[in-house]
Amino acid sequence: MDKSMQKYLDKAEVLIEALPYIQRFNRKIIVVKYGGSAMLDEEQEKRVIQDVVLLKLCGFKPIIVHGGGKEISKWVDKVGKETKFVNGLRVTDEETMEIAEMVLSKVNKKLVQLVEELGIKSIGVSGIDGGLLKVTKKYVDGEDIGYVGSVCDVEPKILFDLLEKDFLPVVCSVGLDNDFQAYNVNADEAACAIAKAVKAEKLAFLTDIEGVYKDPKDPATLIPELSAEDAIRLINDGYIEGGMLPKLRSCIDALENGVSRIHILDGRIPHCLLLEIFTNKGIGTAILNDKECRYYHG
Repeated sequence: MDKSMQKYLDKAEVLIEALPYIQRFNRKIIVVKYGGSAMLDEEQEKRVIQDVVLLKLCGFKPIIVHGGGKEISKWVDKVGKETKFVNGLRVTDEETMEIAEMVLSKVNKKLVQLVEELGIKSIGVSGIDGGLLKVTKKYVDGEDIGYVGSVCDVEPKILFDLLEKDFLPVVCSVGLDNDFQAYNVNADEAACAIAKAVKAEKLAFLTDIEGVYKDPKDPATLIPELSAEDAIRLINDGYIEGGMLPKLRSCIDALENGVSRIHILDGRIPHCLLLEIFTNKGIGTAILNDKECRYYHG
């Protein structure tokens, strides 16, 4: 057999390997949280959107939830303000909130544009639209960190309506409190809350780290698979800090409220989403409820 034929047979094997995963998640809702450094690379941004569009064309029902953290920080720096975080959450005064809304809207429409360029209908919404995200003011260890909201309720009707009409929803993480004040919402928390509300089968985080480490300074300590109990133990034992802390807490909450599988992936790896969902090898860290195993072999 010549090399050119073997190349095509190899491609066929890849497609066959994907078959049980397509069967498993066909017509299921998958929430993709997109963020981190990968959002600042235009080529990688296009690859992520290609992955999500392919999921949709394979029969999945994807929803993209995004933040804009590094882009927001860039604009905050431009106006001469200092960026401050407490336990991984951005301290957000009134001016920073205005910047956040502006940046999130810009990022949202850029992602919608990329989806539309690939021939899929998409609509961008914020957590304000349709009362999607209801929030209360968040305090961190009693400290007031400004216009940062904690999601207390989700009204998923707008998302179900969009999915039913064959749109791919793209959601940015802003919410309203009972007085209709807008609050910045940690995008990880927003993605988890939305995943719970729509009863998503899978939640994938595309971020700028390879996954969950027992020791963040040692790449060899990457943990490929965790249960919710394992994750709680890591937090209580002090292994998790910084931006991973609210992310992992949100993951645990989602698992305890109906989401079956959560994946934390390095969004800088080309087509990481496809590698995780459609191959037996997988990458990153999978956080599973007690009834799930990581891979499906048909």
